[in-house]
Amino acid sequence: MVPVLEVVPNLSAGRDRVFVERLVEAAAGLGVEVLDASMDPDHNRAVLTIIGPPDAVEDAAVEVARIAVEDIDLRKHSGVHPRIGALDVLPFVPLMGLTIEDARASALRAGEKITNELGVPVFFYGEASDPPGRGLAELRAGGFEALAREFPADRIPDLLPADWPHAGAHPTAGVSCVGARPLLLAWNVEVEGLTEGEVSRLAADLRESGGGFTGLRALGLRLPSNGRFQVSMNLEDVRNHSPFDVFREIENRVQAAGGLVVSTEVVGALPDELVFQAGADRLTLLDRDPSRVLSSRLTAHVMMRAAQETGRLGAVLRAVGGGTPREVRQAIERLESSLNELEL
Repeated sequence: MVPVLEVVPNLSAGRDRVFVERLVEAAAGLGVEVLDASMDPDHNRAVLTIIGPPDAVEDAAVEVARIAVEDIDLRKHSGVHPRIGALDVLPFVPLMGLTIEDARASALRAGEKITNELGVPVFFYGEASDPPGRGLAELRAGGFEALAREFPADRIPDLLPADWPHAGAHPTAGVSCVGARPLLLAWNVEVEGLTEGEVSRLAADLRESGGGFTGLRALGLRLPSNGRFQVSMNLEDVRNHSPFDVFREIENRVQAAGGLVVSTEVVGALPDELVFQAGADRLTLLDRDPSRVLSSRLTAHVMMRAAQETGRLGAVLRAVGGGTPREVRQAIERLESSLNELEL
């Protein structure tokens, strides 16, 4: 089976389209496919969805980190979303032919490079932390400003550059959170007709820490661009936790309070679990483009890689067409081995 790894860099820059396009171009040039590049000016955050072979995905993740460190200055950054790093979050996700342990190994290698090559401290989280299960909320409490001068005694990064001259975070790039996790749904539900306090209470009740849905992280945010309110959420392990159950609860609670659900925004590719359970119309989904559905893009990606590999091996066979019987036999064996790996 073709091994496909996903990485989802979250960057503290959501107001510069040229910068995001530069990130996409740099990543795509390293043998991966960029499925999606989302920007949000209120959050001041960009999110890329990248898939491909593990080695290439790791290289692309580090290159995206490199550009972020060079260009983003957190001292000048503002937005409603919590953040502690220029490259704020870097989760690796096994999609096909890989285990969570493979994703963890990729996270650890990428984290080492971000620290050793780019000079940025790193926290490991999710399945990449030791012990596994560290959450982002505890790492990002207080934002970049809480870590800029000095790391709290209970929040020392897992990786620090050699001879680190600072008591706290990188002066402009902060700290990066690198992790491994199952497929996650990052989404925002915009509502109107409620007060800021009501939206904050709704988010608090919905999230796991408030006794709500298992695996749900939720914040109630006010959007400066339009004055509306948003329930901004991450639903972890979407294959085992129903996103539509969460949506129905939000809708029921909002309507009971006299408000209205205006729209649902998904950050990155659309998990099948969301689309199949609900349907775009039922969710008032903002972007209904079928090319964003993850399973469709994953299948197309695997087929593209299979075609590329078969083409390369066909060229090898043609090149040895006039060779000795042993050379031809070896080429055929390589072809058979590669086709077995590309089994869908």
